[in-house]
Amino acid sequence: MLSPSQTARIRRESLRRRFRPVRLRLLLVGESPPASGRFFYQGDSGLYRAMLETFSAADAAITAETFLETFQSSGCYLIDLCPEPVDHLDASERRAVCRASEKPLSRTIARLQPPAIATVVRSIEGNVARAAALAEWQCPVTHLPYPGRWSRHRLVFVDTLLPAIIRLLQQ
Repeated sequence: MLSPSQTARIRRESLRRRFRPVRLRLLLVGESPPASGRFFYQGDSGLYRAMLETFSAADAAITAETFLETFQSSGCYLIDLCPEPVDHLDASERRAVCRASEKPLSRTIARLQPPAIATVVRSIEGNVARAAALAEWQCPVTHLPYPGRWSRHRLVFVDTLLPAIIRLLQQ
């Protein structure tokens, strides 16, 4: 019998795979799914709202009803460095789990071969850089602050990501 956390992980990953684009153009890497149970692909997280805001700024016709399909069709795909939530761990445990997740992420990067990567939280920049190096993968990497807590981070997130999203939507 599966534990509740295993069941939740299977459900999250199944939902995530539903939105994997046919042609990947931008791989977004988050730290982990939130311990709260919210999840980007469920449309109920702060990251979802910030990403929707960015896409809507690029094209006012994009709504909450069309966003995830547009996200997918534009070639965007969000994955996490860590498969299980880490935001409830103390700082040293969190860093250790993130570090241990670099090798699996490197395999994912090697398999997906994204033309560009964006980190969606600054604390994992080094982890993603090491994973990409381990995968022997070189591509442009954009580092974004997590847009959830501070309004200035959300502004930087949107302003930094917006030009890339506009280009993706025009292709």
